[in-house]
Amino acid sequence: MFVLAWALFNAVAYHVPLYLFGIDHLDVASLGAGVTLLTLFILVVALTALFTGVIASIVPRLVKPLCMAMAVANAIALYFVVTYGVVLDETMMGNTFNTDPAEVAGLFHPWMLVYVFCLGIVPCWVLLQIKVTHTPFLKRLAMPIAVSVFTLCWAYGASQSWLWIDKHAKHLGGMVLPWSYVVNGGRYLAGNAAPYERRLLPAAHFVSNEKKVVFLVIGESARARNFSLYGYGRQTNPALSKAGATVFKKARSCATYTTASLECILAHQEPGARAMWEPLTSYLQRHGVEVTWRTNNAGEPAMDVRHFERLGDVKADCTEEACDHDEGLLRGIEARIAASNQQRILVVFHLEGSHGPAYNVRYPSRFNVFTPVCASVQLHQCSIDELINAYDNTIVYTDFVVGQAIDMLKRLQGYSTSLIYVSDHGESLGEFNLYLHGTPLSIAPDVQKDIPLILWDSSAAHSNANATSIVEGEFSHANVFHSVMGAFGMRSDIFEPELNLFSPENHQ
Repeated sequence: MFVLAWALFNAVAYHVPLYLFGIDHLDVASLGAGVTLLTLFILVVALTALFTGVIASIVPRLVKPLCMAMAVANAIALYFVVTYGVVLDETMMGNTFNTDPAEVAGLFHPWMLVYVFCLGIVPCWVLLQIKVTHTPFLKRLAMPIAVSVFTLCWAYGASQSWLWIDKHAKHLGGMVLPWSYVVNGGRYLAGNAAPYERRLLPAAHFVSNEKKVVFLVIGESARARNFSLYGYGRQTNPALSKAGATVFKKARSCATYTTASLECILAHQEPGARAMWEPLTSYLQRHGVEVTWRTNNAGEPAMDVRHFERLGDVKADCTEEACDHDEGLLRGIEARIAASNQQRILVVFHLEGSHGPAYNVRYPSRFNVFTPVCASVQLHQCSIDELINAYDNTIVYTDFVVGQAIDMLKRLQGYSTSLIYVSDHGESLGEFNLYLHGTPLSIAPDVQKDIPLILWDSSAAHSNANATSIVEGEFSHANVFHSVMGAFGMRSDIFEPELNLFSPENHQ
């Protein structure tokens, strides 16, 4: 009875979002909708009862500690599902495992403690008060068997529900606790447990001897919809709109979370086999390009570069507000390039950009252009105007940082210079009750996939005064690797000229 009672409590206490999703996507006035909702409830109860029942049959003493751990973990998971509309699939768990302490701190809100106390600590206290009578093995085994038989019979009788459940399986599976985070967390760890050796890419050569500096600026959570260069009604790109940049429309990310997107950006081919090969930065460094990677973020793959620096390393003893934000990454770069004797230099800036949910702290106070702003990580508690204002301010600041990088390139003497700006993925700001990013790519809304892709080049062909060029077409992270190769005049068997954004054909 204890196992069944716990399974019923788990299905009721931690699965309201699951049932609300069903209500939102079913014709609730029909009999079939009621059967489908009841089927979801029975499946959740059955999964928990079967697992807990098997544990009770084998090691009875583990049942209460297991249920207590489940209660606390479920409470935390439920907070994020309710607050941000996340789906706890394998990619989201990968995103979770790759979140650094600073990002975790940025997600904290006192309401999380309320969830943990009410749905974690209180159930644990109740579980401690319950005295469980240990029954003979065969009787313990009878419960999971009876649950299995009942569930199979119900599933057969409610077979009309399965088409709908199958259609929404990925979304539903990401809300069933604790199985969503346990199973998908295990899948992610299993897939990443075995170390792999990156194979070297084929040898390359250079067809140009000009001295070249390329800046690759990787944004964070910047969605194209909120860039004025992409038709947004607000002026969020005052610097880039005057820089003579080229804007590539209809650019898409390969993933909705940072680690996978960075792999794509630095890969020479489709994501399916990208992990087998060395990243762009290592490839260039191996061929004599001086590579600097500066980051105010996380999630970078292992790479072999001349300089790998975090913002804390760069800002040194600077105490100005600006040094704590993305513009701090620019410190000292101009002097380093001027002092270098290298013919080819790549500098990568990995920005903090528009990383949520605390958008209001991603930029210096002087960039509070749109007010009032959302100052809470409980984004659904802010008005839509406050949320958009805070997010748009991050875009204005990113525009400023990229503009400063372009100004620096313009000042460099003796070098041909280029810059590529691309975001790792987009961001949800409450559309479809989703926030942040990391939704499975197959069901993610366009705002998490449509990204800005912007190019600036010092050559006369791409710097006609301050005019902005708009290029229609379909572009993606796949363009970055080959465009950087193209900018350096680098050629090898893997180079795909049709993906090179610097070629004249891609500016028509």
